[in-house]
Amino acid sequence: MKMKTSLKRLYTFFYRFNVGFIYILFWPLLYYFSRREEHYPSLNKMRSAWGYISSLLSGIRYRYEFEKPIDWSRTYIICPNHTSSLDITAISILAENVNYSFMGKDELLNGFVTGLFFRSVDLPVNRKSKVESFRAFKRAGELLQNGTTMVIFPEGTISGNYPPKVVEFKNGPFKLAIEMKVPIIPVTALDTWKVLWDEGIKYGSRPGVCHIFVHEPIETANLSIDDVDMLRNKVHDIMERKLAEQK
Repeated sequence: MKMKTSLKRLYTFFYRFNVGFIYILFWPLLYYFSRREEHYPSLNKMRSAWGYISSLLSGIRYRYEFEKPIDWSRTYIICPNHTSSLDITAISILAENVNYSFMGKDELLNGFVTGLFFRSVDLPVNRKSKVESFRAFKRAGELLQNGTTMVIFPEGTISGNYPPKVVEFKNGPFKLAIEMKVPIIPVTALDTWKVLWDEGIKYGSRPGVCHIFVHEPIETANLSIDDVDMLRNKVHDIMERKLAEQK
């Protein structure tokens, strides 16, 4: 058991080393593309390449299954479940040819690798302030109007439950989708937590394939603000059912 735990710790260190090493190699270009808004699509492509290469060096691959083909010429709110930091990489690779922006907690502004993105292409949210949260969602609406697809994790954080389950969703992304009349794409990461469990080494960090299921987009054009709870519960149930199929 001690040997297994040591190997998991060693692998976790190896993965994080690869993430940091590739980030440092890419940093001059990442920094250059982060300075001007017109370069943000290139910044996202670099982020996708960084995630793909660092994962590949660590023996991690991503396999995507689509319920229906996605018309990426449209603007969406992508709503993934969240059980591992690999979910972020998985979405970055999924949307590599899309102009997109992650929405996340403002603590990420101080992250070694997340800070550059949340000071440029991504959108930080101060959840402790209703005023700041309102401003962030207003800005998200402006980005959607300008054709930027938003990526919002409706759980708001990575759950500490083991094995993970879909926890209660926040209303924000669903209210935003209805107000802006943009479709939501639910994305279920089926087993990223089995490859990299962020809450501790004990349960598993190992090479492997992450299976990502991309659900059919849910249209919101005919919904009203009174349908927020219905839409939230619908997306929650879709993910919960998909995860239950894997057991």
